[in-house]
Parts: sequence; C-alpha cells; structure tokens
Amino acid sequence: MASGIAVHDDLLLTFDKIRVRLPGADKQEQLKLVLFKISDDGKCIIVDEDKCLKVKDLNGEEDVFRKIVNMMPTDDCRYALYDCSWESKDSPKEDLVFIMWAPEHSTIKKKMKYASSKQYIKAKFQGLKFEWQVNDMSDAKDSSVFIDKLGGRGVVKKLEGKAV
Repeated sequence: MASGIAVHDDLLLTFDKIRVRLPGADKQEQLKLVLFKISDDGKCIIVDEDKCLKVKDLNGEEDVFRKIVNMMPTDDCRYALYDCSWESKDSPKEDLVFIMWAPEHSTIKKKMKYASSKQYIKAKFQGLKFEWQVNDMSDAKDSSVFIDKLGGRGVVKKLEGKAV
C-alpha cells in the first residue's frame, strides 16, 4: 500500500476483464477503456463506474482518441486502462495502455496524491507496455502525441482501424 491508499478488489477484477479474451465471448461487450479514481475518503483506488467504454460504445466513432480524451474530467485526476488496437507495418497489435491523467486545472493536492500512488497501481497491472501521462491539454491535443507513445508514425500505421 502506497501513501495509505489501498486497491479495491474490483480494480483487479476489472483488469482481468479488460485483458483476458474468453473464447465465444461477445467482442462488442469487451471493455475498451476503464477509468479509476481515488475514493472520496482518499483511502482506496476504485473503478469509476460511470466512465467505462466497451467496444460497442466506439462503433462508428470517427475519432476514438477524442472520445477517450472527452471521457476524462477537466479538473480532476484519474488513472485509466485503454485496450488499444493498432497496426504496425508488420502486424496488428492489441496493447493495454496505462494513462495517468493529471490535468492542469486539478488541485496540487490531488495531483500529488495520484502521483504518489501511480507506481503502486501500475504494479498491480502486470504486462503493461505503454504509459501515457497527461499533465495539460497539449499532451492530449490530438492523436499524434499518443501515437508517439506507441512508437511514432514510422511504426504505427493504423490506430483503432484508421490510418494515421
């Protein structure tokens, strides 16, 4: 436990739901984005139940990146897991991306609390390859900033089925 904050059991169950593909499961029901927050009492990291997206929620979405950014609060911090589908010149890929969202309009106290707990929550999510930290809107202005985290335009050819 870091900074006196525990991880709620639902967090690990949700992590399993987003990373495990069960045979015969409906792909449209798979989790695509899950947000986590520190509970109101400041003692536990919990799933932000109102801020989850499934694959079906992104059907027909022209700009998945913008949809994800718009799910984030403008004045509060969050952690998130994003099940990113992308293609390199060699092959299609699916990777979980850990997002640390600490926007400029959040309080210093909240930013410090989230920053001090970040390594603890990341350690609970085994196998993460990528991390995207957003501290102000220039870090989330368009998908190019995110594509750079995956290796840049020289590596990434498609993001969520759309050419980059």
